[in-house]
Amino acid sequence: MTPPAPRGRPDTAAGRPAGPPAARRPGPPHEPATGLSRPPHEPAARRPSREELAAAVDRTLPDVLAPDLAVLFVGINPGLWSAATSRHFARPGNRFWPALHRGGFTPEQMHPSQQDDLPRYGLGITNLAARATARADELTPEELVTGVRILTDTVRRYRPRWVAVLGVTAYRTGFARPKARFGPQPERLGEARLWVLPNPSGLNAHFQLADLAAEFARLRVATGQFAADGGSASSAT
Repeated sequence: MTPPAPRGRPDTAAGRPAGPPAARRPGPPHEPATGLSRPPHEPAARRPSREELAAAVDRTLPDVLAPDLAVLFVGINPGLWSAATSRHFARPGNRFWPALHRGGFTPEQMHPSQQDDLPRYGLGITNLAARATARADELTPEELVTGVRILTDTVRRYRPRWVAVLGVTAYRTGFARPKARFGPQPERLGEARLWVLPNPSGLNAHFQLADLAAEFARLRVATGQFAADGGSASSAT
């Protein structure tokens, strides 16, 4: 079955032929970075204006998808900064990109502008709810439940081996699992294994960056497909 085009803004998705995204040319290599700093030669991102952030409310953000990914990361929904810049987890205080690197999924800390390079590492990004809000708690439970139905169809068509939901509260609501905890889940989504990670938002004060990185590393080890340095397990020596 031919996978559908990823979800995205209507003006960008209209008229596209169905099917997986075309392979993208790899971007330039980046020097390692730590913490929340950007790669040394990456220019500082322009801060969206107040007007641009206001205009980003309810906007949607294209997924980063490819068939047969090792892990599909599922955010709750785009924040206004991400929607305004068309980059996932783009707000400077968000810890997704440093946790991804420190957890061993990528050999360097990637910048949000490099999101389209993720499939090179067997990784992708989507969201439970498509519309952007200032805070995730602005979403209704019905939106999360609907999002799980859409995610289920996406997973069946793109066939990732693991699906990692970034937020246990959203998972409990959307998947109707009120007692779910972080880590592996007993159910599957299609053929994919399910895992729950903490929300990497800077608003989540319960997890510091080191804690988030440890949770990401647990998932990496469970997949058995990544070396500790972010390379493929098959290439590890």
